[in-house]
Amino acid sequence: MAFVALGPAAQAAHAADGGTLTAVPGAPAPGTDVTLRVSGCTGRQATAASRAFVSDARLTGAGGTLSGETRVGSSVGPGAYGVKVTCADRVVDGTITVVADGAAKGVDASTRGRPGGALATPVAPVDAGGGATARFATVATSGSGPETAQALTGLALASVAAVAVGLRARRGRRPR
Repeated sequence: MAFVALGPAAQAAHAADGGTLTAVPGAPAPGTDVTLRVSGCTGRQATAASRAFVSDARLTGAGGTLSGETRVGSSVGPGAYGVKVTCADRVVDGTITVVADGAAKGVDASTRGRPGGALATPVAPVDAGGGATARFATVATSGSGPETAQALTGLALASVAAVAVGLRARRGRRPR
C-alpha cells in the first residue's frame, strides 16, 4: 500500500512505490467538483472512495494513468479525509484536505466546482427529480385498473367488432 497526501500545499504526491495521485483542486471546499488522476496502476479501471465524496469516483483510462471526477459533499466539514484508490494490482491510500467554504485557494464563489469557470458536469447520484410527472408516480397502484362499467363497455365493443368481422368474412365467401 502506498500513502499519498493531497492538500493545500500539494496537488500531486509521489507514492513510495512510484505511483502518483493527483487532485484538482488540491484543497477543495464543500460542494466542489474534484478531478482525480492516478498513475502507476495496471488495468483500465479503478475506484476512488472517500467519506468526503458524494459518491465513489470511477477512474478510467489506459497506459497506467486513470482519471475521473467526483464532488465533495456539501455538508462535509473542513479537515483531512482518507482517499482509497483500488486499482487492478494495488490499493493507493491517501488523504484530501477539505477547506472551509470560500477558503479554497484560487477558487472564488462564482466558479467553485467549475474548472475554468465552465459549467459543472453532473456526478452520480444525480437528483433528476420528476418535474410535473412526480404526482403521477405517487398515485396508488392498487385498484387503479378499469372499473366494472368500463370493463363491460370494452367487452361489448369487442363483441360487436367480432360479429362485424365475421359477417363481413361470410359475405365475402358467397358466390356473386
